[in-house]
Amino acid sequence: MTRTLTTLHRRGHFFESGRWRDGRWWVSDFYAGAVYSITPDGDVTTELAVPHWPSGLGWLPDGSLLVVSMGDRRVLRRAPGGDVSVHADLAEYCEGLANDMVVTADGHAYVGSMGYEWDEARPQKAVLVHISPDGTTALASDEVTFPNGGSILSDGVTLVVADTFGSEALAWTIRPDGTLVDRRIWADLGVAMKIDAGGQIVGLPAAGLDGCAVDPHDRIWMADGVGRRALLIAEGGEIVDEVAAPEGLSVYSCALGGPNGTTLMLCCSPDHLPTPRQAAAESVIVTVEL
Repeated sequence: MTRTLTTLHRRGHFFESGRWRDGRWWVSDFYAGAVYSITPDGDVTTELAVPHWPSGLGWLPDGSLLVVSMGDRRVLRRAPGGDVSVHADLAEYCEGLANDMVVTADGHAYVGSMGYEWDEARPQKAVLVHISPDGTTALASDEVTFPNGGSILSDGVTLVVADTFGSEALAWTIRPDGTLVDRRIWADLGVAMKIDAGGQIVGLPAAGLDGCAVDPHDRIWMADGVGRRALLIAEGGEIVDEVAAPEGLSVYSCALGGPNGTTLMLCCSPDHLPTPRQAAAESVIVTVEL
């Protein structure tokens, strides 16, 4: 299906972690060190400066904004009144960078990690960390190679997390205390990333699943940075729909929202690497009506 992409905002360094909240789009820009909100007409507000690279976004029940600070492995909390504090410290669990995050309606947060620093060529197995509403941290799962974008399904107790290197989406059931049980493969898209005996990447995954958003039928839109598109995936792995990125760009996050809830927002960039992205403001945010 041919669809028209509309540019919402351009000249970012690396847009990620798209969300829809309070009538605005919200995104992190890793290498600009800032969190932005953007109206559907494209008016931009800088919401928070995060010097150590912002990533995952979410909100507590009281309206506090949570932001993953990747480099120092923390989650920051901006209270409704504007005060900023450290909500949680993840350094005990994350050997590499902290990354994306999803927050439940009652304030339990799940943060993925990358298992390596940007300048390392040897990815290691990463972890998923649970943060209770009071900021207490615990290991949620170490059975995922690269936990990335996360979604909560409509039942409120099913967590689905993209495994970027595994080319699959994993699911868990959330207990009332926030712990995870019943790990299972929610969708398998094929070949996982290939890494040789020396730890070097020698083959890309079939789909580099990343930031995601649940549709009204509990299917999930997932960014595919390898395939340069966003995929609508049903449980079991069926690809129901897809939207291609603009020419020369890949999709690293997506969100559903807009005034009618039918707008798909895509965070697009030529790549995700620090050196070229810090040097050039080539990332864009586009929208498409579904």
